[in-house]
Amino acid sequence: MKSILKSFIVLFIMTCSGLSAQNLETKIDSLITSKFKPENPGAVFLAVKKGKVVYRKAFGMADLEMNIKMKPEFVFEIGSMTKQFTAVSVLMLAEQGKLKLDDEITKFIPDYPTNGNVITLHHLLTHTSEIKDFTSMKSIKDIARQDLSPKELVDFFKNEPIDFKPGEQYKYCNSGYVLLGYIIEIVSGKTYEEFITQNIFKKAGMENSYYASHDKIIKNRVSGYRDKNGYINANYISFSIPYASGSIMSNVDDLLKWQNAINTNILLNPVYTEKAFTNYKLNNGTNIDYGYGWHLEKVKNKIIREHGGSIFGFKSMGVYEPTEQVYVVGLSNCECNSPTSITKDIAALLID
Repeated sequence: MKSILKSFIVLFIMTCSGLSAQNLETKIDSLITSKFKPENPGAVFLAVKKGKVVYRKAFGMADLEMNIKMKPEFVFEIGSMTKQFTAVSVLMLAEQGKLKLDDEITKFIPDYPTNGNVITLHHLLTHTSEIKDFTSMKSIKDIARQDLSPKELVDFFKNEPIDFKPGEQYKYCNSGYVLLGYIIEIVSGKTYEEFITQNIFKKAGMENSYYASHDKIIKNRVSGYRDKNGYINANYISFSIPYASGSIMSNVDDLLKWQNAINTNILLNPVYTEKAFTNYKLNNGTNIDYGYGWHLEKVKNKIIREHGGSIFGFKSMGVYEPTEQVYVVGLSNCECNSPTSITKDIAALLID
């Protein structure tokens, strides 16, 4: 009798577990299909909890002209999620003693006009540098298609007037991460592409991640779109322009490898890993809710580490909650359809 009762309990638990997983899948499907239609540019979503993949699906179209449906393994441009990789690269060099986070940028770029201000790598990493964001400059349209060296790109914005004193305000700034990429090259003696490929992609086993290129044949690359009274191809941009602030390509599986590499300290020791996720403060002591390359926000009263991306034709978002080890990432191939809210909603479903 005890044996029968035990078997019944085990069967009951397994059945409930199966229904729970099925209900979760149905809820996530509903969130995504309300926004991404089968005939339109699509998206891929991956959700993981405590090391187990609980959701991995593709929606919509990868290529409208070739009528190719989206697949989970397809590769997207991830835009500003690139900043995570740039920040970790700087932390790697700091851990190796090749630079310090409180070093002034003029130590590496002596002719950079700071107007008498002290601008450090920390200011660049936390978007508190006061440097003007070059993507807000009207003249960016004049260089968007040009292949520029990092120095030429820095020269494009370095003489712009400052917005505030370093450390006084948080103001999201792509220019700061361009400068960090240039400094990574100066300090390491490698191009930014070489550095992240050798020190991050290879170490983390990310075989489907790249510094973006229009020339290279990239397997499983999806096409990017925009909506202008109907879907059209994304505008062309030279990848030398977003550079270290937004030029990485990847897929959801590799981004999970990236998250796992951070969690297991494959790339940085625990002390330097923690620096990426510290909620830094302004000069007046106000928290900025940003670390180095990650926003620090709340979902269900739990701190999440997240960052999105936006580049011509693409949107991205990745969310990680450390106490329950929840990771959710969404990648979209239309700049008209962001996965941000859905990604956070999925994370909320997984966080107890």
